Amino acid sequence: EVQLVESGGGLVQPGGSLRLSCAASGFPFFAIAMSWVRRAPGKGPELVSCIGTGGTGTTYADSVKGRFIVSRDNAENMLHLQMNSRKTDDTAMYYCAKGFFDEYVRAPRENGGQGTQVTVSS
Repeated sequence: EVQLVESGGGLVQPGGSLRLSCAASGFPFFAIAMSWVRRAPGKGPELVSCIGTGGTGTTYADSVKGRFIVSRDNAENMLHLQMNSRKTDDTAMYYCAKGFFDEYVRAPRENGGQGTQVTVSS
């Protein structure tokens, strides 16, 4: 059974930093690309970042490029998202997703975790 458990969310002031983590199990983590997806109130899912199996191939949404850094630890089956220079627009529920963005959209319950809330506010 695929399990994805996010942690690290919370309240942060604009400009602050936060690190999200995702513990993965139930599938060959090292062989699967992983993504971070977020959903702001009243909006559809948005791809934040994607990372390849080896950790060297990464993509970012234009809105987070230069501020967020995605990484993975295949030995520990962990996915991370370092979020710097937070903006109020970053307020959303953040989900760890197995595979690429379209796989999450197609089957969010099967390919995503429960999410962790991030709120950016002064």
